[in-house]
Order: sequence, then C-alpha cells, then structure tokens
Amino acid sequence: MNDRQSKKEMQCASLFILLPTLYIILGIFVFQYPLQESIQQILFIPLFSGLIFLCLGSFLPGNHKRNTWLRIIGWIVFSAYWATQPNTLYWGEEQDIVNAFLCIIGIYVLFYLAYHDWLSLKNKKSNSSLQWITGASSIAGLIYFLFELTFLASWLIEVVAAQSAILLSIATGENVVLNGPFLSYKLAHIRIIFACTAVQSMVIFIGMILPLPTVPWKRKITGLLITVIPVYFLNLVRNALITYLVGIYGQGFFSIAHNYIGKGGSLIALVILLFIVIRVVPEVFDHILALTDLPKKVGPIEKWIKELGRGKKP
Repeated sequence: MNDRQSKKEMQCASLFILLPTLYIILGIFVFQYPLQESIQQILFIPLFSGLIFLCLGSFLPGNHKRNTWLRIIGWIVFSAYWATQPNTLYWGEEQDIVNAFLCIIGIYVLFYLAYHDWLSLKNKKSNSSLQWITGASSIAGLIYFLFELTFLASWLIEVVAAQSAILLSIATGENVVLNGPFLSYKLAHIRIIFACTAVQSMVIFIGMILPLPTVPWKRKITGLLITVIPVYFLNLVRNALITYLVGIYGQGFFSIAHNYIGKGGSLIALVILLFIVIRVVPEVFDHILALTDLPKKVGPIEKWIKELGRGKKP
C-alpha cells in the first residue's frame, strides 16, 4: 500500500474519532437539562431511525455490502441521540456521574463498532460478531424504548413499586406507605421511575440471546428464564434496600444508596448472571470474546495508536 492510499485511509478512519468527539461537545453544551418537550420529541427521530438501520443491517438476508453500510449508518445516527443525553443522565438522576460517564464512553464504543464495520467492508470480510452485537443492540433498544413510550411503562412502574414495598415490609416487619409510584418508609420518600423497573437489564439479555441463528429455541428460552426472572427479583431487592437505607439515614443518603451501593450491586449481579448464561448459551461468550479481539485487528486507527505509543508521528 502506497503512502497516499495509507494517508487517505487514515483520514477516513479519523472521522470515527473526530465525529463522536464533536457529538459529545455539542451534546453537552447545546442540549442542556431539562430538555424541552418539543426537543425530546424531535430526538425520537435519530433514536428510532438509528435502531431501524441497525435492525435492517443485522437481519436483512444477503448483500453484505448493503447490510454493512446500514449498520455503519445506524451506529452513527444512534450515537447522535446518545450525545444529547449526558446532561439529562447527570442532572436528571441526582448528579449520577456514573451513567453520564458511561454514556460518553459508549458513544466512542458505538463509533468503534462502526469503524470495524467499515474496516470489514474495506477488507471484504464479514464479521458475524459485529452482526450479532448490532442485532442485540437493535432488539434491546427497540423493546426498551417502545415499552417506555406506551401505557405499559406506567403500569410496570406501579407494579414494581408495589412489589418493592411488599418486600421491604416483609423484610423489616414495618409499615411501608405506597402511593402510586411513591414509597414512604421512615425518613425515605422514594419515587420509582421507569429506570427502576430493570427493563434495561432484562432487554440486555434478551438482545444477547435472541439474535443467535444457530442456537435452538429450547436453549434460548432456558437462557432467558435464568436471566430475566432473577434480574426482575433482584431489582425488587435493590429498590427495597435503597428505600431502607434512605429511610434509616435520611434523604441525603439517596445518592450514595442509589448511585453507588445500588448500581454496584446491580453490576455484580449482572456479571454473575452473564457467567451463568454462557454456560447454557456459550455462543454469547464466543461473540463477546471476538469483540474484545477487535483492537488486535490491524487497521488505520490501531496503527496510529501504536505509532503514538512508540512516540512517532502518525
């Protein structure tokens, strides 16, 4: 490969670094919290169009080139939506720095997947793991956001609130006042929102398991049962525990209980469930392992990073 062609490839690849950076800067400074309702409605356009592109790129039969371009466009458009969310995730969830930080890192991850789709297109090689993660993301995203925008969301919130209150009442032997989505216990007055229903975690496993074409339905159903049901129950425990801790230590303890204790416990539980599910559906682990190997592929960005590490000019 001559220097001119190599330089041109590096310029194309650099867009997968520069564009997400521009997204994030604009997202933080332009989309301040709280977002106006009209802007929220407009943001459904990049959200759902990105997910539809990803879904088509993953599940349409044949034509590798067309499907790969659909996935690349899907990641870029889907990322545009998430770039508008860091302020909302931080200020809208009691200064939740964890979710805001993960959102920013996630934008680069999505562009990195788009970059490797572009790389596979350039090298004329298909990558089943990229297709799998695209299908997993589109299924999980469509289920989650379509659920959130229907009456089912408010219904599930009240069901989870009631069950969390019952669990806390049984565990403590004390009265927990329930008023719709609100739980009151001693010093705590907690509102259960859609993010507290564990739908996010459940659709992650649904998305990982369903787009596996070689896995029989019996194993798929088993994998879903051993993940979705425990996630739902453990989330009730999490809600009850947060309410209990805030009830004992006061409303000022909510940030620690929710953002660190609650989220830390949820992360540990998800990792344990992931290890369990890969015993039943090992194909999930194969794809995850293949995705972790993406940085080992020698592309323009990888070469540039290696040259930077050696102190050379790219």
